[in-house]
Order: sequence, then structure tokens, then C-alpha cells
Amino acid sequence: MNTIPSLDLRRFESDPEAFVREMGAAYQAWGFAGITGHGIDRSVIMDALHASERLFAQPEAVKKKYFKDNGGTRGYTPFGTEIAKDAKHVDLKEFWHVGREIEGTPPHKDLTPNVWPDEVPEFKTAMLRLYRELDALSVTLLQAFALFIGEDRHYFDTKVNHGNSILRPLHYPPITDPNLPNVRAGAHEDINLITLLVGSEQEGLEVLNKRDEWVGISMIEGTIICNVGDMLQRLTNHVLPSTTHRVVNPKGEAGKVSRYSIPFFVHPNPGTSLDALPQCVTDDNPKRYPPITSDEYLMERLRQIGLVK
Repeated sequence: MNTIPSLDLRRFESDPEAFVREMGAAYQAWGFAGITGHGIDRSVIMDALHASERLFAQPEAVKKKYFKDNGGTRGYTPFGTEIAKDAKHVDLKEFWHVGREIEGTPPHKDLTPNVWPDEVPEFKTAMLRLYRELDALSVTLLQAFALFIGEDRHYFDTKVNHGNSILRPLHYPPITDPNLPNVRAGAHEDINLITLLVGSEQEGLEVLNKRDEWVGISMIEGTIICNVGDMLQRLTNHVLPSTTHRVVNPKGEAGKVSRYSIPFFVHPNPGTSLDALPQCVTDDNPKRYPPITSDEYLMERLRQIGLVK
């Protein structure tokens, strides 16, 4: 099979043991899978995508008002800011970061207030609704991952409930200049525990398989792509691999239109240990990394990709 697997999440409740086995095999082979039966209504996703399009269509001067000196943690990040680790060219994208919405005193300093555009008032409503839905979905998926690695089903529940998870509406513009690189987002692995991707059903997203071949992913309507990030890879000592992926500019007419997508990056609570779980360390799979906390690892990686100087 030369395409990422598809998993029906409804089977997690009807036949959890079978689902966890199937899920584990899929992620050990690919690090990516398409999730169906997730229960998120398509209107929630489409409302968020349409609000994103209206936001990124605003004049540059309007968007730049929301570019804050906060390391890209909230608000707008313009073109030419982020670069994949070890890449030669900056990514051809602009994006907006939405974090966990907190009422009252936040439980830790990383949960800073969100930034909302006055010019597109529906953006806040749409993004917060999608954030809540994806946040709940991520907890369910992490419960299945926990069972696969031999932990209690609720192992991750209290490790992500205050995490600084980020919703990132993205806009990749059409690339018409032949002198520009044909990569909208350079080859990279995600930093966090898991990523949920909704949106673009256009061509362009590719993953690197175990034969070092780039394989295109088509976003089938209603499917949410979930991939393992480096934090979960580190915690499981590569039992669950974080797979290299990129976004390329499609050939022909498909490359002459904008691409919109919205990844949700699931982060653990501050201070969470990423030291390899004992059951994931064996004679055949010796421990690969020294202990580190999620905070330390995040800052290390944010410096590498240019969001923190």
C-alpha cells in the first residue's frame, strides 16, 4: 500500500482492542493516518476555512497590525518568517495562531491572550468552535495511543488539559514566479505530540515513506489527517515515528490558486517529561535521547525554525 491508512474512530468504542491494534500498525508504518467517524460536523470546518480566506484577503497593512513581538505565539505571522529546520528557503506561507481561550487567571504563563482581527469578527467564533472540537478529538486519539503503548487509557488526559495547543489557519498563495522554489512548506517533522489537519482538499501535501519516496496525500472530504509529532516520538523512543512531510506547489492549474488549511498542534502541559517510557526501551530499541521537558524541547525547536530568535 502506497498511501496513508484510513481509520474509522467509531470502532474505538465498538471494538477498542481491534482499533488500537489497527491504529498502532498504521502509525508504526506511516506516522500518518486519515481519521473518519470523528464526529466533527463539516460545517464547523468549512466555517473556519471561509473565515480564514476572508482574513488572509485583508490588505497587508491590516494583517501587519496583528503581527506581535511574541515569538509567533498568537496573532499574525507574515510571509518569509518561518523556515523548516536545515532548509535553504523560507516557507511560502502566512498564518495566524490561536491558542487556548482562558477565562480568569491562566494556569501558566504560556497561555497568553488570543489576538482577534476587528475586520473579520466571525473569525473568532469560527476558530474557537473548531479549536474546542479538535481539542476534544485529540484527547480521544491520545487515549488510543496510550493503550497502544501499554499505558492506561487516560494517561495523557491530565498531560494535555492545560497544554498550549495551537490552531494555525494557513494560507499558501499561488506561486507564479518560476524563480521561487517549488515548496510551500519545506520538509519537516512536527514538534508537538500529535497534529490534526483539516482543510485543503487540494494536492500538495506529501509524506516521506520508509523507502524514501514522497507520497501525495489527498484530503478526502470529511477526513481529518492525524500525524505523530517529535514529542510523542521521543516519549515512545521511536515506537511511534514522526514522519517527514512537506507541502509542494502542484503542477498546472492547481498551482495557480491559493491553498488554505488549518493544522491543530497538540502540546503537553508545561514541565511534562519527554523521557522515554520504560516499556519503549528494549535491547533492540535502546534509549535514544537524554531526558528533557516539553518546555525545553519546544524552545530548542522554535529557535531552529526561526519563530524565536
